Amino acid sequence: MAGYWDLIVAVLAGIVQGVVEWLPVSSQGNLSLFLTLVGTAPDRALQLALFLQFGTTLSSTLYYRDDIRESLEAVPGWRPQTAFDGANGITTFVVVATLATGLIGVPIYVLAVDFVSELSGGLFIAAIGVLLIATGVLQLASESAAVAAREEPTLRDALVVGAFQGLSILPGVSRSGITSSVLLFRSYEPPAAFRLSFLLSIPAGLGAGALTFASEGGIPGIGLEEALVALATSAIVGYATIGLLTRVVERVPFWIVCFGLGGVAIVGGGGVSVLMA
Repeated sequence: MAGYWDLIVAVLAGIVQGVVEWLPVSSQGNLSLFLTLVGTAPDRALQLALFLQFGTTLSSTLYYRDDIRESLEAVPGWRPQTAFDGANGITTFVVVATLATGLIGVPIYVLAVDFVSELSGGLFIAAIGVLLIATGVLQLASESAAVAAREEPTLRDALVVGAFQGLSILPGVSRSGITSSVLLFRSYEPPAAFRLSFLLSIPAGLGAGALTFASEGGIPGIGLEEALVALATSAIVGYATIGLLTRVVERVPFWIVCFGLGGVAIVGGGGVSVLMA
């Protein structure tokens, strides 16, 4: 039977995941930061942050159910020569980009877990801050890059976006931030960039959750009851906020948020390291 404190942390973790998953400020980084601050070991915090992506994956699947249905209905007519035409284009983009993500992300995950397990809580928090600021730099640069209107993905787009998405396995590197930024650099309009980014989050979230589950032989470092509470909370909050936050993302320069959170994490992490020394 889970204690009240464990359940409160599970609910709060679900809320954090459900809200910031749609913002280009790294849900994994911020959730890892939160879990570390409440006493979770850095390597466990990283694994739990990845595992809880199952919840928001359900949210995005329900929200984009019409796009998913249209893509699935087009699968029987898929041909190599028309792979990126019409509804086939979305399906091919997601499949190719996901494969590229796996090739980059899985080795990084193995190295990242081993690396963060050697870090103290303070250094881990500061490292997240550095990566958040790097994401902010990418976001800032991409704002001036989208000059032409494009909506249909290409093979090159899928490979490039998928490879960069693999880097988001690192806490502090925003999956939605890095993929949407790359698409903006590829001259997509913001609405099309965010739509493709969030559709790509579905297999990425499933893969991240499954990877942690498989590597740990179960739910990493958390009881079943707390896990179900956290997953349910992230799914409900994620579905309730995805529409609103998608519109906000198109209007607010979130590189400012990345810089702010990153600066706070670096200063806070340095303070924690000093106190623990």
